[in-house]
Amino acid sequence: MVKEKPVEKTNEHLYSAEYHGSGTFVISKPKRKPGKRRQSRLKKPQRMARK
Repeated sequence: MVKEKPVEKTNEHLYSAEYHGSGTFVISKPKRKPGKRRQSRLKKPQRMARK
């Protein structure tokens, strides 16, 4: 049997940009997942820790 892919959520979690005139854009993008934030924090040392 072939499983169908779930339907993705609309505009809420997708990249988008709105033009507001005169070179101004409002850009929205999905938030980072908690697991990804945690891994990034574990891998990288604290900023300015040795100075």
